[in-house]
Amino acid sequence: MRSTRAALRAGAGLAATLPLLAGALALATPAAQAATGPDRDTLHGTRPAWATAEADKGASADGSRVSARVYLAGRDATGLAAYAKAVSDPSSPSYGRYLSAGQARARFGATKTQIAAVKAWLKSAGLDVTGATRRYVSVSGDVAAAERAFGTQLHNYRKDGHTYRAPARTASAPAALNGAVLTVTGLDTAPHRATHDDELPPPDQVFRNAGPFSSYYGSTVASTLPDAYGTKIPYAVKGYTGKQLRAAYGAGSRTGKGVRVAITDAYASPTIAADAATYASKHGDAAYRGGQLRQVLPRNYTHTTDCNASGWYGEETLDVEAVHAVAPASDIVYVGSASCQDDDLIDALGKIVDGHLADIVSNSWGDIEANQTPDLAAAYDQVFQLGAVEGIGFYFSSGDDGDEVANTGTKQVDTPANSAWVTAVGGTSLAVGKGDAYRWETGWGTLKATLAADGKSWTDFPGAFTSGAGGGTSRTVAQPFYQRGVVPRSLAEANGSTPHRTVPDIAAIADPNTGFLIGQTQTLPSGGQAYDEYRIGGTSLAAPVVAGVQALAQEARGGHPLGFANPAIYARYGTHVFHDVTDDPTGAGLAVARVDYVNGYDAADGVTTSVRTLGRDSSLRAVRGYDDVTGVGSPGKGYVESYRR
Repeated sequence: MRSTRAALRAGAGLAATLPLLAGALALATPAAQAATGPDRDTLHGTRPAWATAEADKGASADGSRVSARVYLAGRDATGLAAYAKAVSDPSSPSYGRYLSAGQARARFGATKTQIAAVKAWLKSAGLDVTGATRRYVSVSGDVAAAERAFGTQLHNYRKDGHTYRAPARTASAPAALNGAVLTVTGLDTAPHRATHDDELPPPDQVFRNAGPFSSYYGSTVASTLPDAYGTKIPYAVKGYTGKQLRAAYGAGSRTGKGVRVAITDAYASPTIAADAATYASKHGDAAYRGGQLRQVLPRNYTHTTDCNASGWYGEETLDVEAVHAVAPASDIVYVGSASCQDDDLIDALGKIVDGHLADIVSNSWGDIEANQTPDLAAAYDQVFQLGAVEGIGFYFSSGDDGDEVANTGTKQVDTPANSAWVTAVGGTSLAVGKGDAYRWETGWGTLKATLAADGKSWTDFPGAFTSGAGGGTSRTVAQPFYQRGVVPRSLAEANGSTPHRTVPDIAAIADPNTGFLIGQTQTLPSGGQAYDEYRIGGTSLAAPVVAGVQALAQEARGGHPLGFANPAIYARYGTHVFHDVTDDPTGAGLAVARVDYVNGYDAADGVTTSVRTLGRDSSLRAVRGYDDVTGVGSPGKGYVESYRR
């Protein structure tokens, strides 16, 4: 978080402080520089909650290396948030009056004078400046220099069985910088890595679904398998395609023509262009025009082992093919991150904002809220707010582990989906019937029971929870204005008497048992590579589907950007334009049968047969009205055209 001191709006007068500032830092003793008071601005949130006295294992060695980023607050951080709200709120007279990327930089970006002052401060402490952008200055050096610069000691702490470094108290910056510093990241060394939220294992080796399948929901009944909920159940769909999803979410004649959609993930699939073209041809989607799909990639990739780089290829493939399936005329730009580390992902998002590469940004990655520190939250939010003033909306998957209790032991939401400045996309199970007719949706939450050895019953039916749409109430983010009066108090105040951000905002298909078919080049068991197809789900699917629907809505709006969409989405709450999704829309219990290869690709090692109950998401419930599985619901038949001007 930035200092409470007023930001320098134009940089005037700061240059005059530079010689005095540099000299003061050079002559000050380490003890004096560690002091807080009127000569230091606190950088709130830079000491992580896990850095407690009980976990303290002593001071870090002075010679240990530190790499950090000092994020810049810009001219007017308070004004940035206020303007982002005003242009996003349909009730505001400034609604839709977006700035260009250049105008946003001129009004809210850091000045050259501010950047120079921050560099001088860091160098005077003994740190090496390794890079600088419009948003941050990166530095490296030893612990002793970092302690001098940020006015805190660095200690070692035990966390989750490991030892990490962190500030012993909240970091600070010189008050003479006049609030030019937003925050600093990198002083703590605990892992900050995003994971992609697709439900199936990463397809480094070929993955195939075993049949039988339904071609649409209910088309093939498992007549030889035991009943579930008093009836014969259908086999899982082979995987919906674009035609079915467009019908389910009210695309009509809209195609997303003239709209730019960006996708961010880590790394980049080397076969994405060929795979996307093959998939579109096989499944009736429009062929890609020249330049319709392009990639913006970093010069180098890092942390490829830690981040399982090849596992992200399937994520990119899913995102690209889902957006094109829903909005086949939209232009897609894939912006790859150098790694799954937060700083690199922020860089990818920043490229979109700096160059206004798209109006809609789909992001199918994240981490649990407990792993996010306030310093990182501030850096993310600054990018999201800058995007909002330019008319750019960010859509994030809400996660695939329900309330996260089964995964982490603690009820919590995912991040960055918890940000008040993004649209969090939850998940549903979708039934598309004969003739591409929308039948119903449930909140996505799966229980699994397997077929007994005698084939006459299901073992411990309905079974254990396996996966479900992420959702719930943030412990760190206050309730945003657009959720007031919509989110029930029982959810908003789930963690105390103060209302907090509740996730998600909107939802779409996510259940892998009613999932989407994608095509990707994969490694064959016998060696070599070939294009193959498989069904996939997760809120990694829901996010690009909603991004595609938003592209249709922007087309309906005459091409005018929707910007940060939450205020407009909540303004439509309770109307016919949403499917009000509940857990048991038929009142009789819902389940599908599924057959899977034991080895993931053929029957050589046998198959397993299971029943998957739908609409049972951990402790979360999809009910009438707003809920923490599907938000306000999924886009209905009238949603796209409700934006028509």
